[in-house]
Amino acid sequence: MKVQNFAFAIALVTAVSVANAADGFIQVKSDRSVKATADKLDDLARQRGLTVFARIDHASGAAKVGKTLRPTELLIFGNPKAGTPFMHCSQTVAIDLPLKALVWEDESGQVWVGYNDPAYIAERHEITQCPVVANIRKALSSLIEATVAR
Repeated sequence: MKVQNFAFAIALVTAVSVANAADGFIQVKSDRSVKATADKLDDLARQRGLTVFARIDHASGAAKVGKTLRPTELLIFGNPKAGTPFMHCSQTVAIDLPLKALVWEDESGQVWVGYNDPAYIAERHEITQCPVVANIRKALSSLIEATVAR
């Protein structure tokens, strides 16, 4: 019975991972707090020449209306050197730009960084052959991995 439960658990985790990949939302664990993770992401983005347009503290916003929310911060950032060529492939990509990264604490206390996969964005706008997607994807993945690295 334990083997069946274990096999079911593995299948469930695999299905959830596939669903996350399929919807274009990539999630990476962080060993830091939400604030420390968002601070590091903000710093690294700026060091890499990206403009941080906004940092939104959703938990703080919830508190202003008498509600509670686990720590949740959204960073909006980008660089026209990458974004403009992406929009040249299809101007509708502009609805998904600038790029965003969400840092949140889940119900078990685990902190995550999530972002939309640029390849998924390209697929959404029917421009899978857009030549800048691979570079944006690589740069964004590198930024997030550096953010969560110890």
